[in-house]
Amino acid sequence: MRISGLTIPENKRLEVGLTTLYGIGRPLAQSILDKLGIDRGAKPKDLSEDKENALRKEVESRKIEGELKRDIAGNIKRLKDIKAYRGLRHMKSLPSRGQRTKTNSRTRRGNTRKTMGSGRKKVEKK
Repeated sequence: MRISGLTIPENKRLEVGLTTLYGIGRPLAQSILDKLGIDRGAKPKDLSEDKENALRKEVESRKIEGELKRDIAGNIKRLKDIKAYRGLRHMKSLPSRGQRTKTNSRTRRGNTRKTMGSGRKKVEKK
């Protein structure tokens, strides 16, 4: 089964399979399936044609994949343009939600571990 250009895994439960789409997590997948009256444990290969089309229509009515990514990138660009604090943090590649940076934030800053030395260069041997 394909939704917005991506293939939903055939052998996984729909509840989990829908999460392969960017912008759909477990809670949203569960609410979509409940709204359409589809069993959460059903697999995509077991769906009838009309239920499959209803699911595709419901999912494509939401912002997912490229459209959502574009929207998020636009929001970040707007914050950078107006020089908001969060925008400046994005520019400097630092955490933008108030986390401490002295010891953590390795993934955001990169794993840069610089050990302190005595400040002197090593003397070359002759």
